Amino acid sequence: MSSPVAAASPALPPAPSAAPAAADGLPTPRRWVAMAALLGGIVLVVLDMTIANVALPAIAQALQATPAQAVWVATAYQLAVVMCLLPAAALGERVGYHRVFAGGLALFIAASALCAAAPSLPWLVAGRCLQGLGSGAVMPVGLALLRFTYPRRLLGQAIAWNALTVAAASAAGPAAGAALLTVASWPWLFAINLPLGALVLAACAGLPRVPGTHRPLDVGSIALNAGLFASFVLGCDWLMDRPAQGAALLALALLCGVGLVRRELPRAAPLIPLDLLRSHPFRISILASVCCFTGQMGATVAMPFYLQQGLGQSTLATGLLMTPWPLAVMLAAPLAGRLSDRLPTAWLCAGGGAVLALGLALCAAVPLQDHPWLGVGLFTALAGAGFGFFQTPNNRNMLLNAPQERSGAAGGAQGTARLTGQTLGSLMMGLLFHALPAGPAARWGLAASAVLALAAAGISLLRSPGRGAATAPSIGA
Repeated sequence: MSSPVAAASPALPPAPSAAPAAADGLPTPRRWVAMAALLGGIVLVVLDMTIANVALPAIAQALQATPAQAVWVATAYQLAVVMCLLPAAALGERVGYHRVFAGGLALFIAASALCAAAPSLPWLVAGRCLQGLGSGAVMPVGLALLRFTYPRRLLGQAIAWNALTVAAASAAGPAAGAALLTVASWPWLFAINLPLGALVLAACAGLPRVPGTHRPLDVGSIALNAGLFASFVLGCDWLMDRPAQGAALLALALLCGVGLVRRELPRAAPLIPLDLLRSHPFRISILASVCCFTGQMGATVAMPFYLQQGLGQSTLATGLLMTPWPLAVMLAAPLAGRLSDRLPTAWLCAGGGAVLALGLALCAAVPLQDHPWLGVGLFTALAGAGFGFFQTPNNRNMLLNAPQERSGAAGGAQGTARLTGQTLGSLMMGLLFHALPAGPAARWGLAASAVLALAAAGISLLRSPGRGAATAPSIGA
């Protein structure tokens, strides 16, 4: 029974609640701390996707492994990430996004210690798998937490900062790894995460506290999800060298996918966000994202072969010639974020996809033997600017066309679309390299990537301008 004193004290301030903060964003001092945690976590997990790749030869030599075995240091990480994205998003909705983000970051830091102390390749691969699980928890709920950190009117800018951070970390990964290896041994690539991760983990105290739904998790669906993505990634990886096993794994992925959809279809909040895919703008954003990231990864794989095999550039020159792409993304993303808060995202995405397609088509079609530095630098910068203008408004549209309580599912879907597209882009280039010599295959790959970017632009136009700014009635405010 409530006391008379409590009933007669309407002037007392109400207890803090997560709902108003979720709707209006955090106040500015705390918002900066939360953004430091979110962007710091993104830097750590994105850097670790690429920073270890430059050390694979040294790791193979130190741990007495073959190059093919050492590749599992990279594959295990990517595989764990893609298997974890959707379950982590569902767990975030159940227990609160901030808990899953901080827990994933803590797992990532602990796994980094295991990697740094690894005495053998199996130990290191196991540590990388645990790192991937932590990374797969940070990525989807990090995007969801942006929605509760910033007010709706500034969300485009927040997503732009997130895209800029991803681009910067991706660009810095190989260079940072190479620089660290010049002064230290390979375990320091993972040991450096311990002090940096501790700082980011401390900043997690400023994250918005979003209450969970306490919805139960379906272990069977999580197992089918793991089977689907593990079979898909491994099947794509094996298809060229071991076609029978690769085809069998892709067939298993299809069976797991069908079983998962049938199991999740009747649910109100399914693990695979089938409820969100019924929304036309959300579905269009996912399809456009898959096409764009397929083209982006195809171009990323094709460009080094084109520059070295076709234009005779050195490894160092190749790295420098590819640098304008992420730098242009870093410059374009903040501007795209500001524009996406004011203009229909359908037109911004279509324009960005078209500019990306133009840059890739020029790389493929224009003879660059006489002036590779001027031509490739200009064209890759053009492609990067287009990618930046596509990515930020498309992610904004994806996030705002989901109810607030399904923000985690939207973040998981965005990450899954990205990784699916990147896997398809790698598979496309693998097929071309098997069918053609490296130089012609790379140019055809750039041309195919341009077509896919143009397809992403065309798909984006299927959103009507009225809904391009994410103003559908079903959106949670």
